[in-house]
Amino acid sequence: MKVLICMVFVLALASPVFSADEGIPNNSEPSSLMTNERLAQLIEKLDDEVEGKPGFWLIHLDEFEAYVITDERAGRMRVMVPILPSEEIEPNMLERLMQSNFDSALDSRYAIANDTLWATFIHPLASLSDDLFISGIAQSVNLAATYGTTYSSGALVFNGGDSAEQQRNYYQDIIDRANAI
Repeated sequence: MKVLICMVFVLALASPVFSADEGIPNNSEPSSLMTNERLAQLIEKLDDEVEGKPGFWLIHLDEFEAYVITDERAGRMRVMVPILPSEEIEPNMLERLMQSNFDSALDSRYAIANDTLWATFIHPLASLSDDLFISGIAQSVNLAATYGTTYSSGALVFNGGDSAEQQRNYYQDIIDRANAI
């Protein structure tokens, strides 16, 4: 019961920085199954110099690189934004990363693989909507950008934060690119 009361209290304190009315994807249900072909169309709207091939793309978003990798047979998709070599993570930062995965990373998460700290967004491919895909990229870039400061995906900021505007700018830039779709 105490846990439920604490959760209600925490959720009551949370305040979105922006809303769907401001052009942010609403995570709507897909009108058809997501495919590599559709992902390629979306990705080309974000970066007209995208590198790669269906199933493995490298997108350049300002100073960030985002890899989009799919496995159509397994029905999975992931967005990965490299942050830094994992050996550069201070041991006390691992706890902070885990805390942010719980409350401020939202749909994107911090992860370590191949000696690299990544911001990742992982989702089943077929049920992925255009809006959720774009939001996942935006959240992952924001998570990378806020490493060392607020550790936030930018899609939701809890009261008391002082970097909401910076987070909004990273997030909104990617959403604006996608609105050209």
